[in-house]
Amino acid sequence: MMTSKKVFGGISAAVAMLAMSVGFSVAADCKKDIVDTAVGAGSFKTLVAAVQAAGLVDTLKGQGPFTVFAPTDEAFAALPAGTVDALLKDPKGDLTKILLYHVVEGKVMAADVAKMDGQMVKTVGGGELTIKVDSGKVTINSSNVITADIETSNGVIHVIDAVLLPK
Repeated sequence: MMTSKKVFGGISAAVAMLAMSVGFSVAADCKKDIVDTAVGAGSFKTLVAAVQAAGLVDTLKGQGPFTVFAPTDEAFAALPAGTVDALLKDPKGDLTKILLYHVVEGKVMAADVAKMDGQMVKTVGGGELTIKVDSGKVTINSSNVITADIETSNGVIHVIDAVLLPK
């Protein structure tokens, strides 16, 4: 029979390995805010550039707390050719709407998300995300959460493998 300590230890090790695979240190520095954590990771260059272009840096450095579903550079690269460039040219339009669609008010940890199967969550941009949990794997709309619970001073980041597009 497996003890809870072994189960949680295994989960912690898995999260640590996933965190390292996308550039996060295992010992998360909760003194850094969401933006500084994303910059430091090195795998969110496109997301950071988009946040800067949209003028959302101060918001995401604010008190929060916020939960950010953060697409990797690879997720942005998977968009149709020219999409990112077009969005960056008009940052106050669709880019801002898309970015705010990735942010939820409050600090929603993986344990909370895992209990929300089938629920809709309102984003700060006014849209809704659908959370699905299947065999321990979490999807937000059609995007997979590939790393969870990257704690920051003003919230938490969950890394996703696709850009979420508002309906």
